[in-house]
Order: sequence, then structure tokens, then C-alpha cells
Amino acid sequence: MARKLTIGVNWQGKFDFKALLDRAKVADEAGIHSIWVAEAWGRDAFTLLALLAEHTSKVQLATSIVNIYSRTPAALAQHFGTLDDFSNGRMIIGLGTSGPQVIEHFHGIKFNPPLTRMKETVEIINMLIAGTPLNFPGKLFKLSRGFTLRFEPPRKHIPIYIASLNAKSVEFTAQKADGWLPVMIPLSALKKAVGDFRAIAKQAGRDPGAVAVKAPGAVTVTTNPTRARAAHAANVAFYAARMGTFYAEQLTRMGFGDAVAKIKEAWASGGSKAGTDAVSEKLLGELGYIGGVDGAIERLRAQEEAGIDLHSVEIDSGGSAADFEKTVAKLL
Repeated sequence: MARKLTIGVNWQGKFDFKALLDRAKVADEAGIHSIWVAEAWGRDAFTLLALLAEHTSKVQLATSIVNIYSRTPAALAQHFGTLDDFSNGRMIIGLGTSGPQVIEHFHGIKFNPPLTRMKETVEIINMLIAGTPLNFPGKLFKLSRGFTLRFEPPRKHIPIYIASLNAKSVEFTAQKADGWLPVMIPLSALKKAVGDFRAIAKQAGRDPGAVAVKAPGAVTVTTNPTRARAAHAANVAFYAARMGTFYAEQLTRMGFGDAVAKIKEAWASGGSKAGTDAVSEKLLGELGYIGGVDGAIERLRAQEEAGIDLHSVEIDSGGSAADFEKTVAKLL
């Protein structure tokens, strides 16, 4: 069976919409499993997904991720139900809590309690997509008028993938979600993390193989590894030093506490460049791959051995559709 490869769409900075759509069309024909659109505090994900749905026909489309605070569960169900209708049943729902930095200081919404909100959000979305009257006596959401969507999505259930970090949220993901979006798990710890996750699913009475796991890091095929490595290091440094405590704590749990401390110290004293420079090659290599096709294939095999179902890839083919397709074929 061919590997399931995914590609992502950047959420920030300058954007070439024509190039984005051209790449999506090529990915659609080349056998890419899914295109994942991030949001954070840049462009919204749903507008881009509507464009991608119009210009593709086979590839699945997903959010990677949207937070569960800035839109109500019902609004999320409207978005995803509409896009599933528009794409003829190709949507994947990717949800996460984000963190207090973004939720409280960009959206202005109180962050806690994240797990309760995630549980209720998932249940409400599932109810509305299934056509179940919305009577929901939750802790956060108390809904009693029996609303249903005034249209029928093509599926009664849209797969929900959850980005989760701590033990309780990972447990909920294994018990209730269709897929897991693990974050900042080094390759050396990945097999155990996936094994533990699938064990929870099995304990919940589920087929542990029925819950998909997406790779936490990207496999980047490029002829310019220096530039790609710099971008990767900047991203790792930002999440370790500036995005609250969740990501730093995750890497510390995974055995990289000293590396995180050095990044934080460097950032605090010298800013983003110093923080980026402090990211070790070992940590970079554990969190992703950057290089040629042969090395990428080895990394994909290692991820498969660790239990990964969906692999995030980035392909720098210089804008050539033919080169992109050739690279995808080799990776598949």
C-alpha cells in the first residue's frame, strides 16, 4: 500500500495564491493524501480550504489546526459541514486548544478549562453533522432548543483529528477522536508514544489501528538544506521559548530539557536570532528531516516503524510541477 503523504499550507507572510492553487492541483493528481491548512494568527483556514476545494477533486482537505475558542462549536460545525458539502465529502477536522498566549492575548478569551471545552466541542460538532437535535446540557455549553443544521452535509460524520499534548488530552483523543496530531515528539520517543496512545484506544474498546496518527514533524526534500534548516530552527526556538510552557514541557518530558533551557536562555538574552542559533542539530534532527530523497525515504520508513500513518512532507522542487510529481512518486 502506498504511503499517505500530506502537505501543508503556510498561514503567514506574503502569499502567491496562484502558486498555491497550482501546487494543490499537482498534489491532487500526484497522489498526495491530504492538504492541511494552518491558521494561528494569520490567514483564516476556511477561506483557503474553500479555494482548495474548488480547484481539487480527490485530495482530502484538513485544518492543521483551528482552535476551539475563537469560534463556537456550532460555528465550527457550520464551517466544516459547508466545506464537506462543497468538497464532496473530503474534509478532515483538525482541532486544538492552542494556548493562553494566543487565546487570551489575540482572541481575548479566557483559556481554561481546555479539556472540558474540547470534549464538549467534539460532541456538539458530531451531533450537528449527524443531524441530531442540539439538546446539550454541558458544563460550558447549555443548549436546549434542539437546533439542527438547515442543510445536510454529505456525511453523517466528518473525521476529527485532535492536536493534544498532556496525558489527559491524549487519553481523550485516543478514546474519542478519529486521529491524533502529536506535537513535538522526537523520533527517538515516537514509537513508545504511539504505542502508548494505541494501548489507550484498545482499553477504550476501540480498534487501536482505526485511530490514525499523523507524524509530528515534517520530512523536507530540498536542494537548499541550509535555508530549510534555518527556518526549522527558528520555528523550534519560537515554540520552545515564546509559545507559553506547553511545548517546552513536552520536549523536557521527552528528554530534551537541557536543550530547551539553552534555547530559552539564549532567547532571553539575545532575542530570536540567538534563540534560533541555540537550537542543536540533534534536536532539529529528532523533530524533522531535511535533505535529499534517499534520506527522506529512510526517515519515512523509520516513522512507519514507529506507527505513523500520515506523513507530513515538504517538497522544494523549484516550482516545477514535473519535479514535484517525480519526488512524490519516489516518496510514495
